[in-house]
Amino acid sequence: MKVSLVLATLGRDVEVADFLKSLLCQTYKNFELIIIDQNKDGKIDAIVEPFLSYLDVKHVKVDFTGNARARDYGIGLAQGRIVAFPDDDCAYDKDVLEKVVAEFTRRKNLSILVAGSYDFSSSRFSIGVNSPKARYFSRFEMMGVEFTQFFDLTRLDRQQFHLDCDFGIGSKYSGGEGFELLYRLLRAGCTAFYTPGIKIYHPDKDHYKLGTGRMLMYSTGVGAYIRKFTNQRDVFMLYYIARKMFVAPLLKMLLALVLLNPKKLAYSFYNLVGIWRGFLAYES
Repeated sequence: MKVSLVLATLGRDVEVADFLKSLLCQTYKNFELIIIDQNKDGKIDAIVEPFLSYLDVKHVKVDFTGNARARDYGIGLAQGRIVAFPDDDCAYDKDVLEKVVAEFTRRKNLSILVAGSYDFSSSRFSIGVNSPKARYFSRFEMMGVEFTQFFDLTRLDRQQFHLDCDFGIGSKYSGGEGFELLYRLLRAGCTAFYTPGIKIYHPDKDHYKLGTGRMLMYSTGVGAYIRKFTNQRDVFMLYYIARKMFVAPLLKMLLALVLLNPKKLAYSFYNLVGIWRGFLAYES
């Protein structure tokens, strides 16, 4: 069971090297890495070159930018049965791919597998939606984040497996591309399973101490993907409108007020502003 890892990268170098090193340590060897390189200055050429002798790497340089567009381009080059989209600043635990293949082998109807995201620690979760408990999940409680998701191409509708290039970094609506894809596939009937026992490391950037700008930017993508499916008259979006656009951010703001935490209050406020901004601005 071959795994295709589509890595979209722009502006990073040391982090890319760290990810490549983590691939050298994988206990499962039947995989390929497709690097969609959006740098214009050969930034990672010298980093990638030494790994070509040890890993199955396709280093593809493109003349466009956009995270979702790059990943979507990489899908067309993938030769594996399992496809994933690692971030260019994440790293895999040594047995990630071995455990991924084992889960897909064990669970015959599984289309989507989601790993846990850890802040370079064996116990502390990082960004995305995580839980200490492994479980199947539906579109009511989507788990993980883009770089923790693995897809079995033989168990899903290939016409549905694409990134909407209006979403993601470098696109019209920053953020939301992973959840848009995940929701669309779950709506089409795919079965998804989350397990924290598969560990992918990524720095924790989903925290109010890093400032409000990042939250404002990424939350516009969340609002936009809610509006996209609302425009399609998807009644399930009523749940997300209530939860994401009213209840959750207001409760977080109330908690910040009770705790007298102005930074967390501002962070939650800009989350709410960003979601509404994306929702009102979305155009298909």
